[in-house]
Amino acid sequence: MASDLDYVSYVVEQIKTVHTIRYLKMFGEYMIYANDKPVLLICDNTTFVKKLDCVKDLLDAVVTGIPYHNAKEHYIVDTEDSELLSNIVNILEQNVPLPKKKKKVK
Repeated sequence: MASDLDYVSYVVEQIKTVHTIRYLKMFGEYMIYANDKPVLLICDNTTFVKKLDCVKDLLDAVVTGIPYHNAKEHYIVDTEDSELLSNIVNILEQNVPLPKKKKKVK
C-alpha cells in the first residue's frame, strides 16, 4: 500500500525546525528532507528513521520495523509527538551527509 499525501503533509506540519523541509515521492512512498538531507522515510503511512548512532539514545526504546522488502530495520516514530519528531530531524540534519550527486550519462 502506498502512502498518501495527507499523511505526509501531517508529518511535515508536526516538524518544528528552522531547517527547510521538503519531501519527494519515490515508488509510491516518500522521503522527507531537512536542508536537502534525507531524515525520514514514509512507507505505508508509517514514519521510519534509519538506525543511526546519533539517534540511538533518543529512540532505543521505540518499536522497530522494516519499511520495504530487503530494507534494514528502522525505528518507527510516533508522529503525534511533535517534540520528539522535531528533535530527531534536528539531530539527523546535523549528522547525515548530503546525498552524493549522480553522474549524468551521456
